[in-house]
Amino acid sequence: MLLLEGATYRYAGYATEVLHDVDLRLDDGEIVGLVGPNEAGKSTLCLVASGLAPASVGGSLKGTLTLDGTPAAGLETHELAQRVVVGFQNPNTQRSGIAATVFEEIAIGPMNLGLPVTETVARTREAIARLRLEHLVERDPQRLSGGQAQLVGIAALLAMRPRHVILDEPTAQLDPAGTHLVGEALRALAGTGASLLIAEHKTDLLDEVCGRIIVIDGGRIVLDGPTAAVFDDPRLAELGVEPPARARLSRALVERGVDPAVVGQAIASAAG
Repeated sequence: MLLLEGATYRYAGYATEVLHDVDLRLDDGEIVGLVGPNEAGKSTLCLVASGLAPASVGGSLKGTLTLDGTPAAGLETHELAQRVVVGFQNPNTQRSGIAATVFEEIAIGPMNLGLPVTETVARTREAIARLRLEHLVERDPQRLSGGQAQLVGIAALLAMRPRHVILDEPTAQLDPAGTHLVGEALRALAGTGASLLIAEHKTDLLDEVCGRIIVIDGGRIVLDGPTAAVFDDPRLAELGVEPPARARLSRALVERGVDPAVVGQAIASAAG
């Protein structure tokens, strides 16, 4: 379990806090979506929940981060990396720069954990298969498209088989097919007991994979609940978050006097 309690965070050199008294709990196997308007504090919350802020980023944090019962403040950087990993919108920020091939790039994480060669290779091959990257294994990581680099970066995280995963806009550079692959991989990872926090503008993806949604605005959590309940909340649009297609369609049907449940049953019957 990842537990963040009373988190109030200020970047070094800033006069005011960016996060205000944030409480966040991620249970094992839970996938939680994080949404909010621009500059709401989503990326900052990802940094704090991963332990990178203030450990690597600096700044001032009031409150506590606990990982599986262990305070993050007492962990060395390499110990923290074994418990929680973070992926960013720009895949270049997490590329090693020393790997000659995509296979080696994905294998670096397990290697750094000191795993046996056989285990490292097995994890690397599994991550490659999950994201269907077999055609890229011999490619130079620096000669990939933005979407390819993002998939490789996510595969590198999966290969570490972390207990907790924090992702900040993981599908920003991916087309619908790539986004679908990532969704499948994240569900599989959660199935192993890992907890995931995903900050993402693609609410359709979150609607498919998340059991819970958190909405942040002005550095404070303003909504937190089951995915359907939050995405159907009329306040969502007021907060600058576009609901997923399912919620928009459901609302349009209601406005026209049509029961969405009846439509859903008709579609299910036709498909059957």
